[in-house]
Formats: sequence, structure tokens, C-alpha cells
Amino acid sequence: MRILYNLKRMKRTLIFRKIGKELKSVLFTTFYLLVWFGMLMIIKVLLLKEYDIEFQGFSFVVVGSLVVAKVIIVLEKVPVPFVRNRSPLTGVSVRTLIYMAGVFLILVLEKSIESRHEYGGFTKALGNIFSNADIFHVWVNTICVFWALFFYPFWAVLKQR
Repeated sequence: MRILYNLKRMKRTLIFRKIGKELKSVLFTTFYLLVWFGMLMIIKVLLLKEYDIEFQGFSFVVVGSLVVAKVIIVLEKVPVPFVRNRSPLTGVSVRTLIYMAGVFLILVLEKSIESRHEYGGFTKALGNIFSNADIFHVWVNTICVFWALFFYPFWAVLKQR
């Protein structure tokens, strides 16, 4: 009976350690992305201030950081098979390009969903994204997020070495 109690206690301790490790990882990654996305928001605020346009984006920065942090942590666990025996820089570059493609795709879909009423449907809005000023917003966000998503796995590789 005592052995069973000790096993349950060890399982509970192990679960709490895993939860603590995961929480620490999510918090660190969120803070890292919060800094990068916060800088992007500051750039947008400063640029829009020139035209007397108010920009309130802090909640987007916080929620975006949390969501992207969790996505990155999950994707880190997914192996990329064709870079297995290559240099760490190749792995970082391939992961960053995959992340960047995902960010670009999500931003384009987001802009299409936002403007679907304006253009009379999702597919027409998707087609018009590339012919109006929204594409520049997508590219600015993609480029800024690219650097955040490049330095995160780069730092992880350095930490492993």
C-alpha cells in the first residue's frame, strides 16, 4: 500500500515538474516575442503619428505573443527530416522560412477575412489583397516577425551547444 502511495506521489511530482517546465518555456518565449512585437507596435505608432492616426495595439501584441509562443514551442518538437544531418544554421534557416511562410499565410488570410464585406466575399478579398495597400502592411509585419522567428531558434541552437 505504501509503495502505491509513493508511486502516485512520484507521478504527481513528475507532472508538476513537466507543467512547470512547460510554463517556464511559454513565459520565456512569450516575453521574447512581446519585446519584438512591442517594437513593431512602437514603429507603427511612430509612423502613424506623423499622419495623426491613433493606433491602439497593445492587446494584439500580448495575445499575439502568447499564441505565437505556443505555436513555436509546439513546432520545435516537430522534426524537420531533410535537415537532420546538416549544420545547425541550416536547421535554423529552414525552420525560420517555414515559420515565415506560415506568418505570411496567416496575415494574408486575416486581411482577407477583415475585408471580405468590402469586396463582396472572401475569394475576391483574397485576390484584392495583392493589389492594394494592405499587402504592404502584411510585408512589414512578415519582415519584422521574420527576425524575431530567426533569432529564437538561433538562440536555442546556441543554448544547446
